[in-house]
Amino acid sequence: MCGIAGIFDTKGVAPIARADLELMNARQFHRGPDEGGIFEGPGIGLAHRRLSIIDLSHGQQPMASTDQQTVVCFNGEIYNFRELRADLEALGHRFRTNCDTEVLLEAWRAWGEDCVRRLRGMFAFAIWDERTHVLFLARDRLGIKPLFYHIDGAGVFRFASEMKAIEALIDTPRTIEPRALDDYLAYGYVPDPQCFFAGFQKLAPAHTLTIERGKPVPQPKRYWDLRFVPRHNLKLEDAEEELRVHMDEAVRLRMVADVPLGAFLSGGVDSSAVVASMAKAIETPVNSCAIEFDDPRFNEGDFADQVAAHCGTAHWKRVVRADDHSLVETLADLYDEPFADNSAMPTYRVCELARERVIVALSGDGGDEVFAGYRRYRLFMAEEQVRRRMPFALRRSIFGPLGRLYPKLDWAPQMFRAKTTFQALARSSAEAYFRAVSYVGDEDRNRLLSDRHRSQVGDYHPKCHLTRAFDEADANDPLNCAQYADMRTYLPGDILTKVDRASMAHALEVRVPLLDHKFVEWSATLPPAMKLAKGEGKAVFKSAQKPRLPNNILYRKKMGFVSPISQWFRRELKDRAHHVVTSAALLDSGAFDARALTELYDQHQSGQRDHGRTLWSLMMLEAVLNPRKDTHTDAPSYHRADLPAPAGEAA
Repeated sequence: MCGIAGIFDTKGVAPIARADLELMNARQFHRGPDEGGIFEGPGIGLAHRRLSIIDLSHGQQPMASTDQQTVVCFNGEIYNFRELRADLEALGHRFRTNCDTEVLLEAWRAWGEDCVRRLRGMFAFAIWDERTHVLFLARDRLGIKPLFYHIDGAGVFRFASEMKAIEALIDTPRTIEPRALDDYLAYGYVPDPQCFFAGFQKLAPAHTLTIERGKPVPQPKRYWDLRFVPRHNLKLEDAEEELRVHMDEAVRLRMVADVPLGAFLSGGVDSSAVVASMAKAIETPVNSCAIEFDDPRFNEGDFADQVAAHCGTAHWKRVVRADDHSLVETLADLYDEPFADNSAMPTYRVCELARERVIVALSGDGGDEVFAGYRRYRLFMAEEQVRRRMPFALRRSIFGPLGRLYPKLDWAPQMFRAKTTFQALARSSAEAYFRAVSYVGDEDRNRLLSDRHRSQVGDYHPKCHLTRAFDEADANDPLNCAQYADMRTYLPGDILTKVDRASMAHALEVRVPLLDHKFVEWSATLPPAMKLAKGEGKAVFKSAQKPRLPNNILYRKKMGFVSPISQWFRRELKDRAHHVVTSAALLDSGAFDARALTELYDQHQSGQRDHGRTLWSLMMLEAVLNPRKDTHTDAPSYHRADLPAPAGEAA
């Protein structure tokens, strides 16, 4: 795993300042503390920070071809690089190293832009081809690895793994992109390809960008998409066996490493299944780690211990305080953009713990999206039963008024909180799903944002990301449409962003076997009823694990990484919350209504409303707009020599 960066003069061959490339590298030191490298050519410069995983003594980057005409700068892992190498050798290509980077370089030389279609892995990379004066950028299919870019008025194109590396070279003040502010409040993150600050873009998952010197920068091109083609005659026992076979292959591919390797083990279904698959693949104990919370309401430690004992892992853990809210400034610097998922804090802590013994960790991320594990899928499909039976006009006339008149009862038991359900039934499937995933709902968002801001965004609405995904989904079932929408938005924008920044802060590589694209494609052939069966999410995934895991692990209540943020803002963070709603960073932006911010705070303190998530999103926004000067992650924090000998290492 690494950090990449580069500068390309799209109009000429003006020299690229080496100091600029070195500065970009310095801002991403945490992503690759083992080595750094720079390539300089006419009007092109590439920079790289390396975290050595495979072929430790070789694989330095940027890597040039033997004729020095092609150079690659690569972040990620290509898991099928050995097969690709054999194919390339059959075509006459010769190799100097045993690493996947050189295979990627030669794949470009053999197949050009189509090389990405042959890659199996997680990646973001740039290739400079002096022969054609082309800079080619690509990002993996699911968006595991990030890639940001910016082009200025002079035609200088800059890119990097993290936005901070580009910002280090931009003299103009940050300017909030108004639509992105709406997106952030609505989702808790800014969906691809938009960025929070004007002028920046993310290369979206499964996209490439080919820039030829002397020509305008084109729009990125999509090279892969997920199609749902359910096999309705598939037997459950056959699906379970196929699932285990495909999953075991995905796990084995991700256990290749020349450094200590382990796994996160929360005690949930997904991480437990990954660990069980790893234990099956090797004879030595799997290294597994977990964090525990000192508050039993949020602690899954006993379940993690049970799985560790069941699978015979070399397990280590640490207790973390449930009121661990000390990372606000650290996270704001790591994520560059405002990021409101408060589970970023325990994710940061478990990555910190893992890095004490391993350099590569496998995780169970992606299982909920791929196999329909979220509770919201169950609620969405229950609503769909009503939407399918009643015409839209009738639903809108009945449930629309009910949704407006029914009070919002944040404090009441779940069965009495019908307002959201009524509102959902009065809308289309995509609009209803948007309401289900919204971080700050339409009413609160419209109340908080100023008239000036609303005039800037016009009729723009953040739901467009989900409605577009629903429209573009190659699926006939609403459950598959919702899954597709999450894979296009929530998965790369929230889950994978969270894990990438938290792990890279500790120079830890995290691999996600449940997001192997071939495994994901196979999952799209499952009938929806095998994923969501009788109200049980991930039904076939769980039943397939019965030979490997105890039932009380597979069928217990889902917990996840959560934090008691609503309590914090009435206790430990009460003063911080007041500072946020009265801060110059928010008020001077002109985007917020000062009175609405104060009312929000007062309602939360009185218990009239629960605005915990909204206050958290505002706090993270304020921390990004008003960064503290002592939180930059330039300095090295981990070195290979710091690691103890692994208890059980796979290679």
